[in-house]
Amino acid sequence: MEKLFEIVHETDDLLVINKPGDLVCHPTKGDIYSSLISRIRLHLGSAAEAHLINRLDRETSGLVLVAKKLPVALELRDLWERRLVQKQYLAIVRGHLVEDHGFIDAPLGRDEQSRVSIKDKVRSDGAQAQTRFALDRRFSRVEGDFSLLRVYPLTGRKHQIRIHLAHYGHPIVGDKLYGGDENLYLDFVQWRLSELQRRELLLPNHALHAGELRFVWRDQERVFCAAPERSFTDFLDSSIQNCQRPQAGQAFI
Repeated sequence: MEKLFEIVHETDDLLVINKPGDLVCHPTKGDIYSSLISRIRLHLGSAAEAHLINRLDRETSGLVLVAKKLPVALELRDLWERRLVQKQYLAIVRGHLVEDHGFIDAPLGRDEQSRVSIKDKVRSDGAQAQTRFALDRRFSRVEGDFSLLRVYPLTGRKHQIRIHLAHYGHPIVGDKLYGGDENLYLDFVQWRLSELQRRELLLPNHALHAGELRFVWRDQERVFCAAPERSFTDFLDSSIQNCQRPQAGQAFI
């Protein structure tokens, strides 16, 4: 039997999952394993309640919370809506960042020039979007220079981290939509990616992982953490130079 997902935490009220990359959250026309919610129903039983509190893009791996009761879902969604949840992502981006930390304040809205209907972009009349980041390390491989970032979205816009980092000049490795050539995305959804395109992407899924959630719920601080997938860590481990880390005293606060 295929493994459904990695369970990070489970109680009578809550299920916390480390979602794999290349798995959509919502139902599709595929089989019972083709979406996260369908796998959750297999795990809990078809008659059980299952309310997704947060969602991740198809190729983004990491933490997803599931409430098993509607009152729990309402409580947790209220925390998200009031921006009381601290979220930390790991992202591998192209190039060596000059800064050790930074703040991106750039509104987002629909990219009307794109052939991809779901694509957004930075635009002055868009919705407010803010992202902080901290450099974890700079490293190099035979394919070029890269940086590992810890990313803290302060708002929750669609594709926010991916758009902001690309706008900043450091797109996420493997991003088919915001990496500079949206034909990669169009060919991907039509199942026609060539081997050359796959090599250009470097990774099967984009290198973005929701690694930590922190919030206070029912008078207790809740902290959930999840490790990224093997392809993510292997990409880091196969660097050809020693890591260059920020100097002491330059950590993100």
